[in-house]
Amino acid sequence: MQIKDLLPWAQREEAGEMKGVEQNPLSTLQREVNRAFEAFWSQANRPFGGLSAVGNGVPRSDVVETDEGIEVTVELPGLEQKDVEVTLTDEALTIRGEKQIERKEEKRGYYVSERSYGSIFRTIPLPAGVDSEKAEAMFKNGVLTVRLSQRPEAKAKEKKIEVKTA
Repeated sequence: MQIKDLLPWAQREEAGEMKGVEQNPLSTLQREVNRAFEAFWSQANRPFGGLSAVGNGVPRSDVVETDEGIEVTVELPGLEQKDVEVTLTDEALTIRGEKQIERKEEKRGYYVSERSYGSIFRTIPLPAGVDSEKAEAMFKNGVLTVRLSQRPEAKAKEKKIEVKTA
């Protein structure tokens, strides 16, 4: 066996089709290994074993600066209010959630017991001047909304810079 027999692109015909690739066991093994890795990583990107629409264990979120301060909206599908923890420091807002699903079913002739656990975690950096005393969080229908006020002195430090043509 020559090294060119191991390289699929070295076996192309002039028409652009692969010649003999299906018969080559190393090429077949390489494709199967690639397929296994792709399947693994596609599942790894789904917390709760693919039971949730949240990606990477990091929930989808929007951060919007309003006239009053900052509003953070985080999607937490499948979680309940009791499963969510929100902490605030001078530098960041941290949102954690843990989901535990247990299902037991017993009928004539069979018994099913399933358990699934997963957690989400998101830290959002905040600008200086957030007033932690006026922070409030609301949870409704799997969506967490956190409103953070900015101190007036933080707004006063803001300065617009004129953009000139170079």
